[in-house]
Amino acid sequence: MVTRNAIVTGAARGIGRAITEALLDRGWQVAALDLDIGPLEAREGLQAIRCDLGSEDDVRSAVAEAGFETLDLLVNNGGPADPECGPLEELTLEAWHKWIDPHLTGTFLMAREALPALRKGQGAVVNMASTRALQSEPDTFAYAAAKGGVTSLTHAMAVSLGPEVRVNAIAPGWINSSGEALGEADHAQHPVGRVGEPSDIAEAVLYLADAGFVTGQVLVVDGGMTRKMIYD
Repeated sequence: MVTRNAIVTGAARGIGRAITEALLDRGWQVAALDLDIGPLEAREGLQAIRCDLGSEDDVRSAVAEAGFETLDLLVNNGGPADPECGPLEELTLEAWHKWIDPHLTGTFLMAREALPALRKGQGAVVNMASTRALQSEPDTFAYAAAKGGVTSLTHAMAVSLGPEVRVNAIAPGWINSSGEALGEADHAQHPVGRVGEPSDIAEAVLYLADAGFVTGQVLVVDGGMTRKMIYD
């Protein structure tokens, strides 16, 4: 059996952790990158590597530390999950970069540094976008801009890096990454009848890792939420 290699960013919690565990369960070798790697428990096939995705030096060092000569999968999932940045007139440039640097710049840097190994492995890239790149809530300017940028970067990379490398994105909807207790009304908003779980996104990543005729696409995984008209 051929061992497959993956790098996952934002791997210590929530969606990233679910992706990492799903890959490990299937026998992958995974370099799990996060700013705080403390929550990652030792497992066979797992490398935990600290990385600030907004730092060019950190990204370069982390990819080198992973040590993969060939790479089958890069999952760009890192960055703050909370989208709210406050009123536009109060949004500082420093705060703006809190979202732009890890989500958008980090996606670019990771892809650039991993590209030689991805080309050798005929690998796939899965970028984490968001339904907030398609529709918005108030006061989410930086997050929406970052995820919109990831969406555009995805198709730009796909047409430039093929046929050796496929590049797709996932746009999660409401995913209960924290495991908080939710009410019936929360679940009922979704046509599928429930709020999403991190495992739902992990399954989508596994699909895109092997979907050989799919590139440049954004797979919306939101339980049908963005297709439902809701009036308060």
